Amino acid sequence: MNTHPFDIQVNGYAGADFCSANLTAEQMHIACAELKADGVGQFLATVITDHVDSLCAKLEKMVTFRESDELVREMVAGFHIEGPFLNSGVGYIGAHPPECVKPANVDDMKRLLEATGGLTKIVTLAPENDPDFATTRFLADQNITVSAGHCDPTFDQLAGSIDAGLSMMTHLGNGCPVVLPRHDNIIQRALSLSDRLWICYIPDGAHVDFFALKNYLKISGIERSLMTSDAISAAKLGPGIYELSGAPVEIDESGVARRPGSPNLAGSTVSMPKIRENLSRELGLSDLEIEQLVCHNPRKSIGL
Repeated sequence: MNTHPFDIQVNGYAGADFCSANLTAEQMHIACAELKADGVGQFLATVITDHVDSLCAKLEKMVTFRESDELVREMVAGFHIEGPFLNSGVGYIGAHPPECVKPANVDDMKRLLEATGGLTKIVTLAPENDPDFATTRFLADQNITVSAGHCDPTFDQLAGSIDAGLSMMTHLGNGCPVVLPRHDNIIQRALSLSDRLWICYIPDGAHVDFFALKNYLKISGIERSLMTSDAISAAKLGPGIYELSGAPVEIDESGVARRPGSPNLAGSTVSMPKIRENLSRELGLSDLEIEQLVCHNPRKSIGL
């Protein structure tokens, strides 16, 4: 078992915003150096919802940085495209710009895949925004992991998407309204199908309360779950106002990230050492269980 953590969702780190059109090669190098120093073996550089042209430009730029920088090439195992095929409803869209959301379609998806030079590993979309699950089938046929996130599919829609090739749930318990129906909600639907899905969690204590995370893990099981940071550029920088994809994000004294004035979270600032500490101290997991959640399962979920 590979004992170096693999993070499937990193939007930025140490001042570098991978979702910014103004990202520089130096910023990306520093982010990779800081992630490596924090024990991360490799990660997926993640971009969030934007217009397709802009997303392609951002991805192409990072591919260029990766080709010309040995450290970036070592650390960036590929890309996670989160959006723009999400649910634009209030709460479900989270920190993503709703005006850029559009229905999933194969033509736009092909453009995004081309922009990554064949390095796309995960695409997060809303199953209810993928007509006839055509884009899910297209991606699954190419062995790209399709994940449901920022979504509110019915039980039947989620099950149908899994039949079409969906195999993951992005940061369960997030990308949804703060208040949900007590039983019939996306968390319950996903957990009820967790034997057919990889379930991802952000174990920072803010995205999911630790007592709830402990409950969820009992259902999804260590063998089908994985942890991610969902880190943004503010990670390691402390409280203040920063940016995520060109829009402001406010970091409070506890390190929690939100769009100013919004109750919804906007990524996290948690580091891999803190994730390990939280899983041990707050959930009482063993070193072997933690390694499975942060090292082995993330790689297995994308076929590495």
